[in-house]
Amino acid sequence: MIRIHLTSVFVDDQARALDFYTRVLGFEVRQDVPLGGEDRWLTVGAPGDDAVQLLLEPSGHRAVGPYRQALREDGIPATQFACDDVRAEHERLVALGVEFTMPPTDMGPVTVAVLDDTVGNLIQLAQMRG
Repeated sequence: MIRIHLTSVFVDDQARALDFYTRVLGFEVRQDVPLGGEDRWLTVGAPGDDAVQLLLEPSGHRAVGPYRQALREDGIPATQFACDDVRAEHERLVALGVEFTMPPTDMGPVTVAVLDDTVGNLIQLAQMRG
């Protein structure tokens, strides 16, 4: 069976991304391997879930800038994370200074909110209901 093991988001600054994704969002470091220069193979994951990792990928490739700019201009999240209570996470994250481009919003069977990850991406939080 094919399953997701690794996915990635492009980040402007890996150190800032690591701080945001661990200290603020609550992920844990899975791998941190120097690649030469300032770049690292840097992955995080949800506590207690070793199956899926998120690569905090350096955004230096020439195609990344226009791609991310178009996503941001159109309000499209780079990825989506699941959570049990979007409204509670929204309150917790706002108290930590996180900026949201969309507050918790009910959309049929899901409640979603969109935040700015401070390193170039919009991230959607989603809570399935029912």
